[in-house]
Amino acid sequence: MTIQDILAGESKYIEFKESLPEKSIKYMKTVVAFANGIGGRIIFGIADETHEVVGIANDVVFKMMDTIANAISDSCEPAIIPDITLQTIEEKTIICVEISEGRQRPYYIKALGKEKGVYVRIGATTRQADESIVRELSFEGNNVCFDKMPCRGLQISESDIQRLCKSMKGEAQKNARSDEFRESIKSVGIQQLLSWGVLIEQNGNLYPTNAYAILTGCDILPTAIQCALFKGTTKAIFVDRREYNGPIWEQIEQAYLFVLRNIHLGATLKGIYRQDIYEIPPDAIRELIINAVVHRSYLDHGNIQIAIYDDRLEVLSPGKLPMGQTLERMKQGYSRIRNEALASAFSYMNLIEHWGSGIPRIIEIINTAGLRPPEFIGGDIDLKVNIYRDQSARAADNTAAHEPNDLINDPVDPNRDPNNTGDHNPHNYKNHRGKDDREGRLLEIIRSNPSITQKDIARLLSVSAVTVKRTLAEMQKRGVVARVGSNRSGKWLVKNNM
Repeated sequence: MTIQDILAGESKYIEFKESLPEKSIKYMKTVVAFANGIGGRIIFGIADETHEVVGIANDVVFKMMDTIANAISDSCEPAIIPDITLQTIEEKTIICVEISEGRQRPYYIKALGKEKGVYVRIGATTRQADESIVRELSFEGNNVCFDKMPCRGLQISESDIQRLCKSMKGEAQKNARSDEFRESIKSVGIQQLLSWGVLIEQNGNLYPTNAYAILTGCDILPTAIQCALFKGTTKAIFVDRREYNGPIWEQIEQAYLFVLRNIHLGATLKGIYRQDIYEIPPDAIRELIINAVVHRSYLDHGNIQIAIYDDRLEVLSPGKLPMGQTLERMKQGYSRIRNEALASAFSYMNLIEHWGSGIPRIIEIINTAGLRPPEFIGGDIDLKVNIYRDQSARAADNTAAHEPNDLINDPVDPNRDPNNTGDHNPHNYKNHRGKDDREGRLLEIIRSNPSITQKDIARLLSVSAVTVKRTLAEMQKRGVVARVGSNRSGKWLVKNNM
């Protein structure tokens, strides 16, 4: 502990006490909270409001240390072993009680019991844990993944299992990086689902786990993704919203397309061709949504929420960070998998590549695009990630038509009917360059989202679905693009650059 630490004040990991409280429960809640988190220190001898070092009198300091150690031993369950040391600051003695991250969670105050005695650290405050956090701590303490547990109330048949296997292979092929890799993808079988934890075998019978319910979008668990568009930088003026259900990979795709439809798409000229550029890189958007789905807590009853404001894209993922994970570790690529069965299934479907690579990849993509660094907020009860939009894109709206080398942007109309679910095109492209321009833009759309439907392409280009179908057919004949997979679950490949 240095004077700089003291001046910084209390935090998620540090709490000050001017003296030893008469009732130990006043600091025992924080002891338990630190053990349930990633540890922390309680410093006795520093005023919490003024940060003044008042110190502990030398004639009572050792007695106080014994009192603290005995109180922690008598009050906490499971046992918490503190590291209690003395330190001199400004020629005054302080007592530092360091609590390590616990492995036998949840820790609680004996006198209050497990129902009311579990506490967690939220910011610089200590709060009683709610039911979902207590359950999360219990799973962590027992080293058990919630998504591998049997899903109570969900009945499945052999045909349901085969349907899931077929759909997962189709998704894996759609997301394959190359034709060669696509052809090497093997079918999923029951044994594979068992090894991942998507199914569980008991007494010779197969049962679905929570991972199965999540993958298929079963309404037994909170698996929906909620998307909303707001005018301004707060939730005061609501413009549009959607809630997506069904198989989790379809939810990801629909949420991804919702964001693309409601952010600015500009263009620059490369030679004689126009290159479409989203103000937020699509790869970062998709990675962020996938990361939220894989790492959220499904014990929490909330849904993933994606909000688009004038200045930012905000993704809220329910649940505290897993045991041992911090915001800084996460940004550095440290991986702590909460939902192991789900992560294995996503890896097979080529939705994620390497453990821990998601957040660093998002940061790198955003930095390369020249945008403000992403913000990571919370982690105590939920995680919020903000990606800030390119303000210069909207500023170019009024001049873009006269400056072809700048971004051409077509913002969402904030006055449109929020209940309108028709084929509204938020980008409303202005096409002044004819067929070549349309094909160039179509290629960029396919590159950014190979699994996009013809209907969504038509929306983005402000043309009819018939026109898109005819254009794609012509491009296929010339070998510019190719279709892989079925009409429903296939993807587009750009075979030759125009």
